[in-house]
Amino acid sequence: MIAVVKRTATDEQLEHFIAWIENRGFKTHVSEGDNETIVGIIGDTTQIDPFLLESMSIIERVQRVSEPFKKANRKFHPEDTVVDCGHGVLIGGGHFQVMAGPCSVEGKNLLKIATLAKQAGATMLRGGAYKPRTSPYAFQGMGEEGLDLLLEASAQLDMPVVTEIMDPRDVQLFVDKNIDVMQVGARNAQNFNLLKEVGKTQTPVLLKRGLSGTVDELLMAAEYIMSEGNPNVILCERGIRTFETRTRNTFDVNAIPVLKHLSHLPVVADPSHATGYTRYVRPAAYAATAAGADGLEIEVHDCPSEAWSDGAQALTPEQFADAMRRIRLIREAVTADIAQEA
Repeated sequence: MIAVVKRTATDEQLEHFIAWIENRGFKTHVSEGDNETIVGIIGDTTQIDPFLLESMSIIERVQRVSEPFKKANRKFHPEDTVVDCGHGVLIGGGHFQVMAGPCSVEGKNLLKIATLAKQAGATMLRGGAYKPRTSPYAFQGMGEEGLDLLLEASAQLDMPVVTEIMDPRDVQLFVDKNIDVMQVGARNAQNFNLLKEVGKTQTPVLLKRGLSGTVDELLMAAEYIMSEGNPNVILCERGIRTFETRTRNTFDVNAIPVLKHLSHLPVVADPSHATGYTRYVRPAAYAATAAGADGLEIEVHDCPSEAWSDGAQALTPEQFADAMRRIRLIREAVTADIAQEA
């Protein structure tokens, strides 16, 4: 349930209203927009008489919300959320960012890849220090050493780092090392203990859609994080598993405008994992940009044939630079104010 507050309401009246609601066992979420203030009421709101609320002097109107995700819901928070990823990099609300780098941190070549990616226009460095792999015999990542290499590159290039966290027990390590953005991967999209632990921090979380997850399941995963007090969530469409076998996954470009409609959270796309093949990554990235994504996560490697993981879907620095030029053109087209003909 949401209660829209009248513009004439004072801060004291608003505080009194919130206390009145919370004293009855409900949680509240206040969103102050440019045009109106909304109080989200979370709990079993069937026990609240909406006509009683509307009779209060500070309430303009009351509306029930049927979706189970409340904090992630645009109805509760009409304005786009802008997430501060560190190093002056913002995402959401018109701020578009590109996260680029290797699938796995491999060693000294990280700085070279990161430098070339930044020169081409990347604004954030992605790389996996901990890697979830289908086979227990595959490369699992460099662990804490990989985190340190990411942080060294971040410091030299003044770029925020995005890297995956897999275990709730590692959350404090990521916080202590000041990792800029913690990525929760597709395989952990419904690891509720992990979601709750990252939710207890204020570190931004890049939350990927599950392997076969629905849009609502992605939003409910975001709700787990936000319900613990962390509002800094970035949603990521990375393709879902379907009956199609010609690509690694099926890129659900529909999900981008759907998520933007349902939620105020920033939405990015990962065309690398969505397609699984270098030849398809750039077209999928262009489609995501045109669909209104707030950012992209793209794998880049200086020698994909020798990558320790997922080389088949990595762009070379030259290919990435070409993609960035075209992405900028698409961004200009979809964000331009075009005067309507009379």
